[in-house]
Amino acid sequence: MNRIDTLLDAAETRSADIVAATISAIGFESVADLLFQEILFRARIDEVAGHGHAATTLILVHAGHKAEFTVQAEPRGGDLPAVVITQDAAETILALYGPRESVSADTRTVCWPGTELAQRAWAKKPLPGRWAGSPQRILDVLDRRDQENLGRLAVYYGTDKWGAAHRYTPRYEQHLGPLRDRRLTILEIGVGGYDDPQSGGESLRMWKHYFPRAVVCGLDIVDKRALAEPRISIFQADQSDRDSLLAVIDEIGRPDVIIDDGSHVSAHIIASFQALFPSLRQDGLYFIEDLQAALWAPVFGGSEDDLTRPDHAFGFLKQFIDGLHHEEFLGDSRTAVPTDQEVTALHVYHNLAVIEKGRNADGSPSADLMRAFMPRNG
Repeated sequence: MNRIDTLLDAAETRSADIVAATISAIGFESVADLLFQEILFRARIDEVAGHGHAATTLILVHAGHKAEFTVQAEPRGGDLPAVVITQDAAETILALYGPRESVSADTRTVCWPGTELAQRAWAKKPLPGRWAGSPQRILDVLDRRDQENLGRLAVYYGTDKWGAAHRYTPRYEQHLGPLRDRRLTILEIGVGGYDDPQSGGESLRMWKHYFPRAVVCGLDIVDKRALAEPRISIFQADQSDRDSLLAVIDEIGRPDVIIDDGSHVSAHIIASFQALFPSLRQDGLYFIEDLQAALWAPVFGGSEDDLTRPDHAFGFLKQFIDGLHHEEFLGDSRTAVPTDQEVTALHVYHNLAVIEKGRNADGSPSADLMRAFMPRNG
C-alpha cells in the first residue's frame, strides 16, 4: 500500500489519533510534502495570481515538528510579507481526505500583514484587486469549499469531455455527483495524448480534483507512466487483452467507477467490459464513451448495417435491456448471460452509455403466476 492509500484509509476512520499515528509511521516530512502538493493542486493559484498578489506561506505542524512551504507565483509582487497559514497536519489530512463532516479549523491560525497594510493605506497605495486571491484559494481547499462543477474542471484541465467535441460532463455529474465525497477507486481506459508518452492525463487530473478522496488510475496501450502523480497511478495495458486488464485489477483492487475512453473499437469495448465488469464493485458504474465510433468504418472499423449484432457496440448494449427483464421471460426463448443478475440499469445518452452494477434478482410474482397457468407440453 502506498502513502496516499495509507493516508486515505486513516482519514476514513475520522480519528485524529489514528491519523496522527499514521503521520508518525510514514514520516512527517514525507506526509507534509504530499499535503502541500495536494493543496497546491486543488487551489489552482494561477487563476487568481497576478502582479502584486500576496505570497502565502503554509506551515504544517505535528508533534513538535514543522514544515513550511511558500506559494509565490510569478511575477513576484508587492512589498508586503506573506500571509501565513498554520494548521496541524492531522487536521489537514482529515480536511483533505476524510468525510466532509471531518473538516475543521480548530488548530488553524491565519496571520495577515498588519502594520504594513496600514502604512499602504496612509500612503494611498491601494492593494491590487486580486491581492488576497492566493491565500483565499488555499483556505477554500482546507475548508473543502473548492468543489467546482465538472464542466469547469474539464475546461481548466483541458480534457475534451466538455466542449465542442463532447458534452459528457453534465451526464457524468448526474451519475457521479452523489459519490463525490466517497472514498473511491476510479479506473479510466485511455490516458490521452496518443503516442506521446509525455502527453495526456487531462481527464485523470479532472477526476482527481472532482473526487478529493479518490485514487484515480489510468490505463493506456502506450507507456504513460511518466504522467503519474500523487493520487494518480498509470498502467500500460492493452484494453483488448484480458490478462493485461486483470493484472491491473490485481494491482489496484476492485474499482468503484470504470470509464472506457480507449480505442472506441467495438471489439475492444466488449472485451474490456467482459474482463473488467466482474471486478467492478457492487453499486459501481461503468461508462462507455464515444459510441458513435461504432458506426464509422474509417479508423474504427464500425458499421451502420446490422446494429443488433452482439459484436457491435450498439447490439452489445441492447442485450442489457433483455437482461434487465430476465425474470419476466415465460419460456426458454432466451439464453441467460452472466450480467442478467448483475446489471440494474442501463442509461444511454448521445454517444455515452452508463451501466449500473447491482443485484438484479428481485423475482417476479406476476411472471411466476403466468407460468403457473401456462399449458404444459406433453
